[in-house]
Amino acid sequence: MLNVHLVPHTHDDVGWLKTVDQYYYGDRNDIQHAGVQYILDSVVDQLLKNPDRRFIYVETAFFYRWWKQQSSSMQQTVKQLVNEGRLEFVNGGWCMSDEATTHYSAVIDQMTMGLRFLNETFGPCGRPRVAWHIDPFGHAREHASMFAQMGYDGFFFGRLDYQDRTRRQSAREQELLWRASDSLEPPMADLFTGILPNGYNPPEGFCWDQSCDDPPIRDDPDLEDYNVDDVVKRFLAIAKHQAKVYKTNHIIMTMGSDFQYENANLWYKNLDKLIRYVNGQQAGGVNVLYSTPTCYLQELHRANLTWALKTDDFFPYADDAHNYWTGYFTSRPALKRYERISNSNLQTCNQLEVLGGPVSRNGPFGKGDSQTMKEAMAVAQHHDAVSGTEKQHVANDYARRLASGWQHCQVLVSNSLSALSGSSAERIYCDSLNISVCPLTESSQKFSVNVYNPLARPVTWPVRLPVNGSSYDVSDAEGRSVDCQVVPVSAQTAAVRRKRGFAANELVFQARAPPLGFTTYSVSLHRDGPPPASTQRRVPTAIQNQFLRVTFDPDTGLLSSLTNLETKQTIKLMQNFYWYNASDGNNSLSDQPSGAYIFRPNSSTPFIISKTAKTESVQTPVLQEVRQWFSPWVSQVVRLHHDSRALELEWTVGPLPISDDLGKEVITRLDTSIKTSEYFYTDSNGREVLQRKKDFRPTWKLWQSEPVAGNYYPINSRAFIKDDVDQLTVVTDRSQGGGSIQNGSLEIMLHRRLLYDDVRGVAEPLNETSSVFPDGLVVRGRLLLSLDRPPSAADAHRPLAQQAALQPTLTFTDGDLHPDTLLEFSGLQAALPPAVHLLTLTQWDEDSVLLRLEHQFQSGESKRNSGPVTVNLQKLFSTLEVLGASELNLSANQWKDEMTRFHWTPQTGEEPLLKTLGDPSAWEVTLRPMEIRTFLLRVHLR
Repeated sequence: MLNVHLVPHTHDDVGWLKTVDQYYYGDRNDIQHAGVQYILDSVVDQLLKNPDRRFIYVETAFFYRWWKQQSSSMQQTVKQLVNEGRLEFVNGGWCMSDEATTHYSAVIDQMTMGLRFLNETFGPCGRPRVAWHIDPFGHAREHASMFAQMGYDGFFFGRLDYQDRTRRQSAREQELLWRASDSLEPPMADLFTGILPNGYNPPEGFCWDQSCDDPPIRDDPDLEDYNVDDVVKRFLAIAKHQAKVYKTNHIIMTMGSDFQYENANLWYKNLDKLIRYVNGQQAGGVNVLYSTPTCYLQELHRANLTWALKTDDFFPYADDAHNYWTGYFTSRPALKRYERISNSNLQTCNQLEVLGGPVSRNGPFGKGDSQTMKEAMAVAQHHDAVSGTEKQHVANDYARRLASGWQHCQVLVSNSLSALSGSSAERIYCDSLNISVCPLTESSQKFSVNVYNPLARPVTWPVRLPVNGSSYDVSDAEGRSVDCQVVPVSAQTAAVRRKRGFAANELVFQARAPPLGFTTYSVSLHRDGPPPASTQRRVPTAIQNQFLRVTFDPDTGLLSSLTNLETKQTIKLMQNFYWYNASDGNNSLSDQPSGAYIFRPNSSTPFIISKTAKTESVQTPVLQEVRQWFSPWVSQVVRLHHDSRALELEWTVGPLPISDDLGKEVITRLDTSIKTSEYFYTDSNGREVLQRKKDFRPTWKLWQSEPVAGNYYPINSRAFIKDDVDQLTVVTDRSQGGGSIQNGSLEIMLHRRLLYDDVRGVAEPLNETSSVFPDGLVVRGRLLLSLDRPPSAADAHRPLAQQAALQPTLTFTDGDLHPDTLLEFSGLQAALPPAVHLLTLTQWDEDSVLLRLEHQFQSGESKRNSGPVTVNLQKLFSTLEVLGASELNLSANQWKDEMTRFHWTPQTGEEPLLKTLGDPSAWEVTLRPMEIRTFLLRVHLR
């Protein structure tokens, strides 16, 4: 008997063609007919009419809104539907996150938020058992690892590469066991994974939504167009065909699609009939039932088979030979950066809410909260948000939400810092320091800078402030004088800030902040001091500090080599900027244009923007920089701070010219003497690193039809190339796409401006402008380069990437601080060991906080840091007394010792037995490589 599991579902994007609010209310139906509130109304109504009917719901961001608006009797009804398994939640995060461009920290947060609501509202019956990523455009290994650690029994998705699918269908490997970590002991990161048969749509001819035009089941034999026999015949043919490419006598069909079920009666009336008539003709040997992914998964588990094992990921994704979805790895680069900064701001906000106590939420500066920012960040993880694949007005809405969240957090941060420092002086925030804009520092003659460090280790951070004076005195919290330098603002910075600021100079100094704490610097204008550093027009042959030496070609002004002076290693390093001409779709091979999703260059050879750079340099004891100008729309600063082990490349790209009617995809390429043999490495969601090889996929024999786009992978936080002696690691400040198209080279796409839609539904070319940049978006960012011996490279790039992702928060106070102000504070008793990262510290309820500690190294990655590390929870915080600790799963919706998952056996032999490795004592917890442990701590403020 073949069992066909029909899964009624709706796929509700948390913003795409319309904003979240417009989708919820059913507003702007001129763009797309969709109203989530009506879907939920209609589905609940229809579920009550027949106890056999089932429905699954996914996006908690929408369900939470709907739930708040229901009467208590309706809420009781829905609870009963959930308890009886008729309405089932799957996935259950705030949204269905993107997998290529999201950072693991924000994904864990948004999943935690959605699952917490379901847990607190419905209890165990509301806990999703299945992860459901039916729409994201390629699948990351780190996501699978996180889902496994969140306790999911399995994972279903809809999209995978067309060549991969063909092979899996013929081998019946569309259901598999994904081993999603090289470091965690199996089956800790093992996740059963199923690939759905029709993406997430119904089989052809069986869509009965009001948005479809398939014929309904006409079952009155007295009427002329009776079609039951035809429907049953077609359905049996589809079911039997599908069964040939799956392994068991159970198959699944997704009955629904984007924003369907607004009039659920149409679907259910026809599904009831389909089930009745197919099951009535038992000769077919087919049993059709209303089901859910969880019930389907249970049957697969019961089959007790062995499953193909996968250890790589599902990137890049192509739906045809010339349609590689690798453009969105970079699309909307400014939004991608803003999302990353917002996560940093949110973690600071969460930490200070805990450290400052209740006064942080209601204090001298008013009422502040972290919830607004939590929700804005959660929505931004959606697969049409940070991915850059939404319409422009929706991208604006995501950014506006993040800005509003930060406004709410600023009040909280000011209240908390006021409580911790004892000073209620007003604090000013300057969010445009990257373009040298800060009205306070530009005009004040005396001010102080508070530097809050959200990392659990001390950090040295270059502070750069816009000023108009030519000389300043800077002193630290102890009153000691700090080396500082005034340098002129570059012409490029003046151009990009337009009329938003007027500083002539920048004051630069290195701030050193304690772990999970702040320090304060006071700055005063020095009347008769020396003039600012001058800029030299000629190209310096080299810039260097005690750690690094960088040389330039005197004829071109370009980088020519990089030396690590500590390890005495040198590589040739040339770096320049290029652009690919985006395909407009007029092409004999395929009419696919480049767009928000898809990267399709017209040629595999990019155009060079300029073979030479005009340069000026600033050389001072505090910093050395070479400012390179390539064209009116590309410039860069090569910067070396006096105590930095990383070389900074600060790039500014835009507005990309389109007067020639050519879409442009701008890259920077690093060409080195490293012998890469076609291999390079990228991170997965900011955590584990995967090996990539040009024109190669580990699980099938690739036919490569797009030599550039088909070799692009997501870079979340770092990429590197290496041979036996040298490793060059590039740490990014946002998610970007990149590849190694030639041996020894690494290219990263920085910006895209396209003139055609790529026909994947967004119906808008990716052509970003704004009121500040009506002539096209200008984007600025930075790459950090480190050169090391491969065995010790992770010791440098792991902390460097965490520092780029969680950067210090600066606040400013005008004039003198009160003499009793506490100028330095650390929330920790001592810095955590180098291998340990404090991932989460956030208020959970009145007297408990959620803490996540993470081992940030992979096994075998570092001699020094890849071993187990033990941390004492009671000796962690300086101002919090820890009264009790209970361990949770990663998403904090189950107690760790109560979490049970299905066991699956891989084809490659034995079922792994999880060795439970104990902790030394109740308070001491041991972290193994790449392990994240989550605790609910009962605390009170000392």
